[in-house]
Amino acid sequence: MDQKDKAERLKRAPVPAPNASPEQAHRLPPGQTLTERFPILHEGEVPDYGDGSTWSLRVFGLVDGERFFTLEDLKNMPRTTVVCDIHCVTRWSKFDTEWEGVRFRDLLAAADIRVSPEARHVMIHADQDYETNVPLEDLMRDDVLLAWGYGGKPLTPKHGWPLRLIVPHLYFWKSAKWVRGIEFMKEDRPGYWERRGFHHYADPFREQRFSDDSYYMPEDEWMHNEYD
Repeated sequence: MDQKDKAERLKRAPVPAPNASPEQAHRLPPGQTLTERFPILHEGEVPDYGDGSTWSLRVFGLVDGERFFTLEDLKNMPRTTVVCDIHCVTRWSKFDTEWEGVRFRDLLAAADIRVSPEARHVMIHADQDYETNVPLEDLMRDDVLLAWGYGGKPLTPKHGWPLRLIVPHLYFWKSAKWVRGIEFMKEDRPGYWERRGFHHYADPFREQRFSDDSYYMPEDEWMHNEYD
């Protein structure tokens, strides 16, 4: 599939009927289907980092100096468990997912990373040649995590081992798998999917799926993928 045409390809389909209970309805964004499964979606091959000892995280851009961190470095920082709902642009939502890692803001504090006052945006760099843009203000929230664990176990390679970003209040393509770099920026710029017609901010409750309202997403798009 030509990924440049994906937003265009996904624009024709009926909207799925809500399937959450009345008590849960306020948690399900419009146009989403609730699932107990965990669909697996990604671009390119799944990278193999083994036990994570060969992996490193680069922090750079508008900070007081470029830094590199190992997985062990991150695990020695304050650990946090976050339970949150997640929402994929392909129309599935999963409630009460449990992640373990270090909060984005706690990484900055624990490593004494001083961010320039001019920094307003962040580009998350990940394998395979993937990147996505997130406002710095959003990354400083209580529930935004750099996660190495899911459901009480280490992440599997298909879910982003050894590290993935979790940004629960945005569509899940912003929660990049296989994170390798965090770039602090003054000006915003689009990432991988944003350059291909997806929305720059991606609020599920405002249905910010695409950069143009003419685009649409099939209700069963998520059902054509592998599951956990």
